[in-house]
Parts: sequence; structure tokens; C-alpha cells
Amino acid sequence: MDDRDLQARTVLISGASSGIGRATARRFAAAGDVVFNLDLRAPEASDPGVTWLSCDVADWDMLDAAVAEVEAASGPVTVAIANAGISIRRSILEIARHDAARVLDVNLLGVLGLWKAVAKSMLDQWSGVLLATASTNALAGYPYYADYNASKAGVVALTRSFALEFSPFIRTASVAPGYILTPMQRAEYTNEMLAEVNERIPLRRHGSPEEIAEAFFFLASEQARFVTGQTIVVDGGELAGGTASLHGLAGVPDEACQ
Repeated sequence: MDDRDLQARTVLISGASSGIGRATARRFAAAGDVVFNLDLRAPEASDPGVTWLSCDVADWDMLDAAVAEVEAASGPVTVAIANAGISIRRSILEIARHDAARVLDVNLLGVLGLWKAVAKSMLDQWSGVLLATASTNALAGYPYYADYNASKAGVVALTRSFALEFSPFIRTASVAPGYILTPMQRAEYTNEMLAEVNERIPLRRHGSPEEIAEAFFFLASEQARFVTGQTIVVDGGELAGGTASLHGLAGVPDEACQ
């Protein structure tokens, strides 16, 4: 794909201060797009072409205000990527309601709120792309992440619903990553734990945030103009290999944020 063939777009990404979100923001900025990062946390480092706006995606009023600020500065949003997400590892009987509510507020309602906030101006422009980070957890059973799994399954359902309501003017898709080795994830692994998980993945390694960023970049491109309502799995063959049910037994961090 030749980046020079693309016109600059206004791209809005939630949770782009680290990990997959940051890699995605850098990918779009490198192609010449104007990128805005909505995240409660400041970015790990400043990236050229990426502007950070402090925002809690669970607060729809704050989301609406952030979208209005972006559109006043750069025009209508062309691509919106709902990436912000949280998870807490614990058994079902240990789940506290307030923790589960926060997971659903960020992971599911945060997607709905962001997409809803930009959809009107996209419809006014007769075009736009709505993307989100789902997870392989949405497509197979994983122990110790019941509320997270449900939130990501909801993202898959939203992807289909938005595609049906807003076609043919707005395309909608999500990316379902498998194990992705972000710096925070790597810090929680011993070398032995990393090797153990790698053995369960058919490609024998974790993916990188940059590989997920490339999937988002493709979905936002003209090359993907016939793709809508779909969830694209990027997992190194994890689900095809039948290893999903073992993931909760591996040494994984107690808390993670995409």
C-alpha cells in the first residue's frame, strides 16, 4: 500500500497513549494523517502528528466535547478507532460489581459513545470509517476474564449493528488481537512464561502492536472499501490452533490496558 496515494485524514483514536493505540496513532501519522489521541493518561512519549486530549471514554459528555474540539481544529473526523480498554484478572466469584461496571463502561460503552459522537458528522459528509479493538476473548471462552470477555463480545455486536444502520455511507469493522507483546505485557512475563505462551500459538510468537496497527490502517483504506460489519482476527493462528481455552492458565498480568 502506497501511503502517498492517501489524502490526509482526521483520525481519532481512544487509548492511544501506549501499546496498540500508540502504535496505531504512529502508523496513521506516518502516512500524513492528522491524529488525535483520547486518553486519560498522557502518552509515553510525544509522537509527531499526534495530539493528546485528556478524555475518559466512559464519560459521554466528555467524549462529545472532545469530538467537538477535534472537529473545530481539524474538520470532520474521517476515521474513529475505539481502542481504549481495561481488564482485571479474577475468577467469576471474585468479580465486584463496581469493577465489572467500569470494565463495561470503558470497553463497551466507550466504543458506543465514541462511535455515536462522530457518526452524525460522518453522515453529514456521506462517508467515514468506524473501527474498534475487539479481542479473541470475544470469540472463544477464556477463564478469569468474564466481564472483559462479555465487553469484547459486545464490541463485535456493535460492529455489526452500526454497519447495518449506517451503510452505505459509513463502514464499520473491528480487529480482534490475540496475544500482543506490549511493553507492559512483557514486563509481567518471566522468560519462561513468555516461552510457555508462545508454544501455544501456531506461529510460535506473540504479535506486535505494529502488526495490529497495520490491520487498522488497512481497514481504514480504500483497499478495504467492501469490508463492513466484520471482525478481523489477528492472532497468529491461536483460535485456529484450538489453544484459546488454555490462555487463562498461563502466567498473565493481573491488570492490563490495551
